Amino acid sequence: MAALTEDQIRLALDDLPGWRYERGEIFKQYKFSTFLDAIAFIDRLADVAQEANHHPDLENHYNRVRVGLHTWAEDAVTDKDLALAHRIEAVSEPAGF
Repeated sequence: MAALTEDQIRLALDDLPGWRYERGEIFKQYKFSTFLDAIAFIDRLADVAQEANHHPDLENHYNRVRVGLHTWAEDAVTDKDLALAHRIEAVSEPAGF
């Protein structure tokens, strides 16, 4: 899978509200009402990631979850990351900031 250019990434992020590109990855921080809501999101996200055989970097801080994506084999952002970001958005309710 080919690495995307910075322009391609930034254009694609127009369809992914709240996602940003920085230091070779796309990422978003989600905020939930409670710790358990954040963990439930991680569980839903894990199912989607496993199904896609593409696994994000995750950080959980009480009711916040930071999701980072890049393709390790390319050491860059690829279409695979953007596709997974869209799938993550679909399981992210309530939405992040």
